[in-house]
Amino acid sequence: MKTSIPALRKARKLSQQELADAVGVTRQTITSIEVGKYTASLELAYKIAHYFGLTIEEVFDFSQVEV
Repeated sequence: MKTSIPALRKARKLSQQELADAVGVTRQTITSIEVGKYTASLELAYKIAHYFGLTIEEVFDFSQVEV
């Protein structure tokens, strides 16, 4: 799943570790989400979106998800 997390982090000059600490996960989890190897749980997606003051849909691209 594509995300705008890397761009959001860079705009705020945040490292992966800083974001990970803020949302309570490891840096490896953030890395995996950013490269599309891991899909965040709903709870984690909410925490990340909330951290940036955005909705989940503004951070995560659901266009490739089959319904």
